[in-house]
Amino acid sequence: MTNTPIRPDGIAAPVATFAHAVLSEASGRILHTAGVVPILPDGTVPEDLGEQASTVWANVLAILSEAVMGPTDVVSITTYVVPGQDLGVVMAERDRALEGRLVASTLVVVPELAQPGWKVEVAVIAIG
Repeated sequence: MTNTPIRPDGIAAPVATFAHAVLSEASGRILHTAGVVPILPDGTVPEDLGEQASTVWANVLAILSEAVMGPTDVVSITTYVVPGQDLGVVMAERDRALEGRLVASTLVVVPELAQPGWKVEVAVIAIG
């Protein structure tokens, strides 16, 4: 299976570290996550945005591992963030977890998430 970032010459480059699109060529398995939230294994939620983003990505990586997949299988991400957060912190955690790989990525600022203490939530699609 190959995942190839699509970079057309006729459009502007992405404004951050992501691909406009990823072409997946495979007959493999597809994993769709629900929104992955910043809850630690003990049920607590860190207050700090960076720790929340790190927790979300640790949870995403655990889900991928359970599905016998890894960061290289992720092709698309949707990130939801509440207003007033440092988006650079959120994107840095994404980039760290994906080991710098380019994937299709959308970031949406939403008024609130399902729980008042949550500041970030991520859904991914992986093909392996």
